[in-house]
Amino acid sequence: MHALNPLRRRTALAVAMLSLACLAGPSNAASGPTVPDLLDLPARESARAQHSLQLAVARAGERLVAVGERGAVLLSDDAGRSWRQAKSVPVSVALTDVHFASATHGWAVGHSGVVLASADGGETWQRQLDGNQVAVLVRDDARIRVEAGEEGAAAALRSAEYLVSDGPDKPFLGVRFTDELHGYVVGAYGLALHTADGGKTWQSLVGRVPNPRGKHLYQVQVNGSEVLIAGEQGALFHSADAGASFAEIRTPYAGTFFGALALDGDALLAFGLRGNAWRSADGGANWQRVELGQPVTISSGRQLQDGSVLLADESGRLLRSTDGARSFVALAVQPGTGLTGIAEAADGALILSGARGLSRVEPDAIVSGVK
Repeated sequence: MHALNPLRRRTALAVAMLSLACLAGPSNAASGPTVPDLLDLPARESARAQHSLQLAVARAGERLVAVGERGAVLLSDDAGRSWRQAKSVPVSVALTDVHFASATHGWAVGHSGVVLASADGGETWQRQLDGNQVAVLVRDDARIRVEAGEEGAAAALRSAEYLVSDGPDKPFLGVRFTDELHGYVVGAYGLALHTADGGKTWQSLVGRVPNPRGKHLYQVQVNGSEVLIAGEQGALFHSADAGASFAEIRTPYAGTFFGALALDGDALLAFGLRGNAWRSADGGANWQRVELGQPVTISSGRQLQDGSVLLADESGRLLRSTDGARSFVALAVQPGTGLTGIAEAADGALILSGARGLSRVEPDAIVSGVK
């Protein structure tokens, strides 16, 4: 396993955004031994944090929590109208995703294999994992599989040993929890972990996901015991037993998926590069392409409380479906290019993260503002 180039790619944002994210990536460059490791350097307070690169946003009860470059964690208690920085974040690496299982308990992931946890609604954070610990977990699990005589385990162990020698340079790109105990994180080169105790301990899922080539995994979604993972080169994986086993879902598209949504019934929607969105009505057995009007990468998607489905592309378009993702229309709002994440505030407004920070779209613009 070779070292990953500094990488944010949970979304498809292009080179400019990627470069910004890398500023917050791990750095042990040759500027002298006095340069602190960003894993050990707490995030600094910045007056411009709200307008800096934000990579994800989530609800924590009535509160909104956003994460981004240089370990920035931003909080809003007025439905996204104003923001302030969290009191304490122990790292300065880029944070790529955030999810709260309740109003108090949440997790954030990012560069250098970081997993952070908060028990107070995002005010303060503690480091649960870093890339060094992750590499050891993956290696030890591979050794157990070798001892059990599992096919392909020897190659997996060699890759895991490279992971250990590379150091903490592999980012996590997605995190989701079903409750305050059970959660999943996924990332570059097929990294996938699960916890059943709120992150006190973690177990490798690398051997359970049928991903022998180590495709990057960009997003994980959970609903009860159902787990859905999306990744590069058309990768989609599904578990119906809370991660005990995974099956590959084959699609007609060989390009990257940056996300997937499980909709009503057995419907699935996967989206990614060049405006590709594919819908299945039967759990992934058959797929139809959804026409979105232009070949612009879809960076984020979400099912809203009213059941409609929203997609955001890197040009700043917001596309809404009210027919179960069979068709989409563009909203007559343009919150800015480089969108990375979508959350729904308590009052129904959309809160969007992106290259220029955070923005709010009023509820009436979602329903009535269709081009």
